[in-house]
Amino acid sequence: MSSGFFLPARSGQRFCVYHPGSPDGPAIVYAHPFCEEMNKSRRMAALQSRRFAAAGYGVLQIDLFGCGDSSGDFLDARWETWKDDLRIAIAWLRLRARGPLGLWGLRLGATLAADVARDRTLGVEHLVLWQPVVSGELFITQFLRLRLAAEMLADGAAQSGVRGLRESLRAGVAQEIGGYDLHPELAAGIDALRLAELAPAVARVHWLEVSGPEPRLTPASQRAMEAWRAKGLSVRTAAVAGEPFWSTLEITECEALLDATMASVSSVQ
Repeated sequence: MSSGFFLPARSGQRFCVYHPGSPDGPAIVYAHPFCEEMNKSRRMAALQSRRFAAAGYGVLQIDLFGCGDSSGDFLDARWETWKDDLRIAIAWLRLRARGPLGLWGLRLGATLAADVARDRTLGVEHLVLWQPVVSGELFITQFLRLRLAAEMLADGAAQSGVRGLRESLRAGVAQEIGGYDLHPELAAGIDALRLAELAPAVARVHWLEVSGPEPRLTPASQRAMEAWRAKGLSVRTAAVAGEPFWSTLEITECEALLDATMASVSSVQ
C-alpha cells in the first residue's frame, strides 16, 4: 500500500509518496512536470505508479522544492535544486530496493530526469520519458505566453510581449505567470536546456508520447532521439493516441499511454 511522508532535504523537506514493490524488484523515481501541469497530471502519475508497483517496482513520487506539499516557495526554486532533489530520492529508494533503478518523468520532469541521469555515479539504468521537453527555450516562451493570454482576457490587450518579459527576466525581475512567480535564474536554467545535448548515461531509454489520431513522435523529438542514438544510446519509442492530459481543462486519463509504458519496460526485463 502506498504511503506519504516527508523526506529531509536541503532547505526543508520534500513530500513523497512511496509505492512498495518486490524487495528484489526494480525501482523507479518519478519527476513531475512544471507548475500547473503537475496538478493536471497527478491522476495519471498515480495510475502509472500503481501499474509499476503491481509489476514489482518500488516507486517513489517526489514533490520538488517549492512544488506541491514540499518546503519552499516556487520563487526560490532553481534547476540545480531540483536535480539535487532527484538525487536525494534516488539515494532513499536505493536503500529499499535491490533491483535496477530508473527515473521516470513527464514533460519538463522528463528533461530533468535525463539531465540527472547523465551522472554515471548515480547508477541509473533506464529512463522512462513521457512527452519530454526538447527545447527549454521554446518551453519558456510558451510559458510566458500564458501571461500574455491572461492579460488579453483581463484587459483586452497584452501589456507586453514575450520579448519584453524576457528582457525583464534578463534584468533580474521575477515574473508572475499563471499564479507562479518565475525567478530569472530558474528561467535561465530551463531556457538553456537542449534535450539532444543531455544524453543520459543509462542502458536504455523508453520514450513515449501522446498525440492525435495518427500518433507519432514530433519532428523535434525525433531529432533529439536520433542524436541520442548516434551517441550509442538504446532508445525505444512509442506514440499513442490521446489528449494532452497535462494541459486539458478537465482531469483526463490516457489508458493507451499506461499500456504502452508497461509494454515497453516489460519487453526488456
